[in-house]
Amino acid sequence: MSAIRRVAVIGAGQMGMGIAQTVALGGYEVGVYDSDASRPVQAIGGVAASLARNVARGGLDQDQADAALKRIRPITALEEAAGADLVIEAATEDEAVKKAVFAALTPHLGPDTLLSSNTSSISITRLASATDRPERFIGLHFMKPAPVMKLVEIVRGIATSKATYETAVAFAESLGKTTTEAEDFPAFIVNRILVPMINEAIYTLYEGVGNVASIDKALKLGANHPMGPLELADFMGLDVVLAIMNVLHDGLADTKYRPCPLLVKYVEAGWLGRKSGRGFYDYSGDVPEPTR
Repeated sequence: MSAIRRVAVIGAGQMGMGIAQTVALGGYEVGVYDSDASRPVQAIGGVAASLARNVARGGLDQDQADAALKRIRPITALEEAAGADLVIEAATEDEAVKKAVFAALTPHLGPDTLLSSNTSSISITRLASATDRPERFIGLHFMKPAPVMKLVEIVRGIATSKATYETAVAFAESLGKTTTEAEDFPAFIVNRILVPMINEAIYTLYEGVGNVASIDKALKLGANHPMGPLELADFMGLDVVLAIMNVLHDGLADTKYRPCPLLVKYVEAGWLGRKSGRGFYDYSGDVPEPTR
């Protein structure tokens, strides 16, 4: 991977933080940018805490953790991403926001810089159209949490070149990840299957078939899932789940992808799951408690 040495991560939320940690552990220099200038520093603090937990569990030695942390630095302006060989956009799951990021970013990049998006559902072809290099644009969809999950979904847009695809696969594999190739259809593979299942679980709650605890218990014990679907929705963020369902509903024009009204209501209330402290569970105490 001599072509990629420096990586810029755009977006310092939970996904951006996890991706930065993963890339730094892979031996790459990482710059982290966010439109909120305070967030990259907070994200690096979060990476430090995550690495410390990993060391305490015996999954990493202290020298590895220290070296990875030294490879991460905050970026205060998009212009500072100019030296990156690869940019990974991890902004909020909103097409307009992502396109605005790329439109602002591309004038500062060298001609050989590769662009990628960590979008979980939005068309790579459409995002690439906001740049000056659609042939050098690809989807790199890390699963959450990025340092733990083994898969990176690789999504080619209509103009993505073979060389860009091969470089993206080699980069992901250099991080210790396994890749799968998905075509550029709404929500790709993982979320095309997973998020409608979560939406159906929310309908099951909405229609009174079961409560939160019984639905999650049923899927964990009856289908051998490590997390129940409502617990998983809270972990992902209910705003993200809703955004993906809207992409599926709009992009495929099938009523089976209609977001559950209860999901919409929770997002409207600001009940977004773990990150807001309340969703299908209340996280204010030591143990999460079902809210319905």
